[in-house]
Amino acid sequence: MRRTALAVGCALVLALAGCRTGPELPESGSGVSPYLRALMLPSVGPTPLDWNRLPGRVVLVSFFATWCFPCLAELPTLEALQKEYGPQGFQVVLVGLDLDGAKMLAPFADQYALNFPVLVSDEPMQQGRSAFGLIPSLPCTFLLDKEGQVAGAWQGMAGHTDTSRAVEKLLRR
Repeated sequence: MRRTALAVGCALVLALAGCRTGPELPESGSGVSPYLRALMLPSVGPTPLDWNRLPGRVVLVSFFATWCFPCLAELPTLEALQKEYGPQGFQVVLVGLDLDGAKMLAPFADQYALNFPVLVSDEPMQQGRSAFGLIPSLPCTFLLDKEGQVAGAWQGMAGHTDTSRAVEKLLRR
């Protein structure tokens, strides 16, 4: 009986050690912008988000839903931007607003195998209680500078050329 209890206890410890936990939140006085802080959400799919690498990078945050056709049509542009500017200090982050959360977003992220992270929004974000406020339409995009402050924002699809110019300008700063 003791061996069984010990084996169950060890299995439980090992199982819990392997569980994914959320990111460690930086302390409030750490200087991390509220926009970067708002991105401390669970990620799904093959490209996890390394929260520690966001400060000091230009970050394009695109809010989307799997049912949104313009959001899906924009994915090739976002992938091209990540491939082109990622090595220079740029990061695309997709934030899914699907009400089914990870249940819908995980298979989506796995199927599309995007070269940037897909995050699952939480209830406060869906209700407009994050630094980004209420997201009025999809796709909705925010471009953050190296300090994590909003340098640009737009609703709907943006072309590769215009977005590239904005990213290049921020990378040069």
